[in-house]
Amino acid sequence: MESEDVTAADETHTANREGSHEAKPDGSHDAPSDGNRDRDGNGTRDGNRERDGNRERIVAAAARLLSDGGPDAVSTRAVSSAAGVQPPTIYRLFGDKQGLLDAVVAYGFTEYLSSKAAHEAGDDPVEDLRAGWDLHIGLGLANPALYSLMYGGHRPGVPSPAAVAAFDMLARLIRRIAEAGRLAIPEERAAALVHAAGCGTTLTLIATPEARRDPELSRTAREAAIAAITTDAPAAAEPGPVAAAVTLRAALPRTDALTVSERNLLREWLDRIADPAR
Repeated sequence: MESEDVTAADETHTANREGSHEAKPDGSHDAPSDGNRDRDGNGTRDGNRERDGNRERIVAAAARLLSDGGPDAVSTRAVSSAAGVQPPTIYRLFGDKQGLLDAVVAYGFTEYLSSKAAHEAGDDPVEDLRAGWDLHIGLGLANPALYSLMYGGHRPGVPSPAAVAAFDMLARLIRRIAEAGRLAIPEERAAALVHAAGCGTTLTLIATPEARRDPELSRTAREAAIAAITTDAPAAAEPGPVAAAVTLRAALPRTDALTVSERNLLREWLDRIADPAR
């Protein structure tokens, strides 16, 4: 984004605002007038509505540009022109280009999920995990630029907010499998494994020309991941402390018979039983 132009514009904007306040003998300045607050979009109901409207137009315009031309098409000049705002407005609302891209990814992720029929939780949480996997793959193939930003466009160790929200959805599915006594490994590892397998499969399919994609790749990867983390029958029915610890660990947040300290201590013990290598 053209940061030098925006910086200069912001400095001019700030100077004009400061120059409009008459200094008092003690060196202080009068507060900005209501008119100034209205123009900047701050402090009034109409100003807030205008700010929210600008934000929605900017995000929608940037999402269209991203879909049509990829991240390189999302420049300050292009977005401001498409949204009908001045470039400094983008910086005031989003801070920087990464802030704008985060908002675009969150918008695209929410729009995609809302376009799908709400998937109601069924009796079998493993089947719900399968459906969640297929939805994840569908998001990537339908919106490759959005997906690549969501999972590959950030600094190492700094996931996008939308990716965090998607992982939380996965973690809730894994928790339900654990509560049903069908999780064979600790929840955190199971969620990380499914996440890694799903992202890797999706990015591989995106990178492969459509005519050369293996239609069985996603299903094979999905079933391999599920087989690695689940059991056919409730794990608690099998002898051994590991399966019992995994199941009890998942149900622990629902108990109110323990104090916070007791619950934390029991969680630590269960984690050690479920994963002795820790």
